[in-house]
Amino acid sequence: MEMSPEQTLAVPSPAFHGCELDFALQGHAARGCSFLKNDLCELFGTGLQPLECRFCHHERPGEGAECHNALEEEWLTAEGSRLVDTWIRKVHFRHELTYRRLVSRGDGAGGGRHRG
Repeated sequence: MEMSPEQTLAVPSPAFHGCELDFALQGHAARGCSFLKNDLCELFGTGLQPLECRFCHHERPGEGAECHNALEEEWLTAEGSRLVDTWIRKVHFRHELTYRRLVSRGDGAGGGRHRG
C-alpha cells in the first residue's frame, strides 16, 4: 500500500522488497520493486503490470509527476475508494486499522475525501 506524503490517499501498489502486504516504506526503496527480476518486470506482458508503472514510467518517459497527479485524481473518487477497500479485504492487509485511521484523519480515500 502506497500512502501519499500527506497521508490523505493510499493506493494498492507494487511493494519494495521487504514491504509486501505492508505500507511501501521509503527506507526499503533501495531494495527495488518486488516484481523486478533481473532488471525486468515479471508482470510485463501478463496484463497485470501495475498501471502506474506502465503508464507513468514506461509509456510516458519524463512525464512522471504530471502522470502521478492525474492518477491521484482517479483514486480520489468513490470508485477508487471502493477498489482500495476491496484490495484490503482480498489480501487481508495487516494494517487495515492504521490505514483507516490515517486516511480518515486526512479525510482521504477511504475516509470520504473523494470527487464524483
